[in-house]
Amino acid sequence: MNDGRIILTVKDLLEQDFNIDARGYRPQEVDKFLDIVIKDYTEYMSIIKAQETDIKSLTEEVTSLKQEIRRLNDELETAEKENSKASNNLDLLKRISKLEKAVYGSNE
Repeated sequence: MNDGRIILTVKDLLEQDFNIDARGYRPQEVDKFLDIVIKDYTEYMSIIKAQETDIKSLTEEVTSLKQEIRRLNDELETAEKENSKASNNLDLLKRISKLEKAVYGSNE
């Protein structure tokens, strides 16, 4: 996921030890470690921003696709109703044709 951009793990942070000088921790060591932590945090923020952008884009796409599905379902219902009417008309024409043949005879 991070493609090697994140250097420290939680374990690294927990297990970090600094050498102690006469007046406390060595400032150069602490500064160097904090530089790495800052770099990681910056990278995390960049990853989070990219993911938020992706989420927003995908959410908009999902909304658009849902609207398209609704529109297509409405079109399908309309087409099915029209098809049903046409099919009913065809059935009526067949019945009339049969009645005409019965009443007037077959013209073969």
